[in-house]
Amino acid sequence: MHLAYPAVLAALLFCTGLYGVLARRNAILVLMSVELMLNAVNLNLVAFDVWLRDTLHAGQALTLFTIAIAAAEIGIGLAVVLAVYRNRGSSDVDRLRDTAETDAAEALPDDGSGTEDQATAAAGKAKKAEATA
Repeated sequence: MHLAYPAVLAALLFCTGLYGVLARRNAILVLMSVELMLNAVNLNLVAFDVWLRDTLHAGQALTLFTIAIAAAEIGIGLAVVLAVYRNRGSSDVDRLRDTAETDAAEALPDDGSGTEDQATAAAGKAKKAEATA
């Protein structure tokens, strides 16, 4: 078996997963893209294990560990996404990042600098109310 075929397929899978992580806004689709990237790594591990003819089959053993870790990661990730969806009403990653930034802006101490801080706090509270509604 040629090593080029599974290596090219794994590279395409990894690039597709990387695009999904960078371009998607839905948290569940980001988790699916991470799984796609892990499957590309698994494919490489098995392909190199067969190509090198390792007697201990270390690549296949590492693949089993990677599958177990991926299953745990997706379970915890889905639990976090469901909890965030129940609290915020959206699983949009960009929207969650915006609400986290407004929460941090509200936590800053008021140094009496004036209306600019009050306007920022009011805008942050409005965004937070919109996100929870």
